[in-house]
Amino acid sequence: MRRARLMRRGLPLRAIPPNATTALALCFGLTGVRFAISGEWEKAVGVIIIAGVLDGLDGRIARLLKGESRFGAELDSLSDVIAFGVSPAIILYLWSLSYVPKYGWVIALTHAVCCALRLARFNAQIDAEMQPRRAAGFLTGIPAPAGAAMALLPLILWLTTGEAIFQRTYVVAPWTILCALLMISQFATYGMGSIRIRQEWRLPALLLIALVGTSLITAPWATLSAMVILYAAAIPFAIRSYARVKARRGPARAAPAASTNPAAH
Repeated sequence: MRRARLMRRGLPLRAIPPNATTALALCFGLTGVRFAISGEWEKAVGVIIIAGVLDGLDGRIARLLKGESRFGAELDSLSDVIAFGVSPAIILYLWSLSYVPKYGWVIALTHAVCCALRLARFNAQIDAEMQPRRAAGFLTGIPAPAGAAMALLPLILWLTTGEAIFQRTYVVAPWTILCALLMISQFATYGMGSIRIRQEWRLPALLLIALVGTSLITAPWATLSAMVILYAAAIPFAIRSYARVKARRGPARAAPAASTNPAAH
């Protein structure tokens, strides 16, 4: 009965801006396919990057306006599957993997399916009380936008250098599979909550952000290449960092359990 009343009421006004941002991210992501069909590779990658930026903003807008909703969460996941799963898969297929049509299409599908599986796993765990990695600020596997950026790295490097080797199927195919597997992996990766900047490093960090922003304007492809490579290189450090957090939390959880155990008295 209550659910029926909520359905009749519809979404509150404060939920419209974040959901509109999500829908806009979906539109940008899907537009990448249109640019790929016409061979406009710079625009194809560019709109995927814009979709990633919008995907990072919609949740913050929702929290700022207190407009979070289950509808928004579901829309966000559907948008991510298309913008960061389907679109990059088609872009990579048209750019490189189509040189081996049968196997190339299977590899492109692998990326799209793994992105969908990752988001399905996320939705299945969204109401779970025990999420130790999330509580520590880490993610499980690389998120969909990062997975898309990493999968598109050969294309970005090709735009940066013009070297034909980055378009070779024997380079693109295994890299695409690796990125797809990282999305559904159980590896801990850095989330925004796991990054802490010390007081003395805040001004240098702001300076670095300003320099990166300037570099994105003056040398976008070289800067994007460096950012994606640094993110990929940070994955082993994230795994090690979470292992340390887990090791520290283990004894802390064991102590209260031991104190409440009757056999310990």
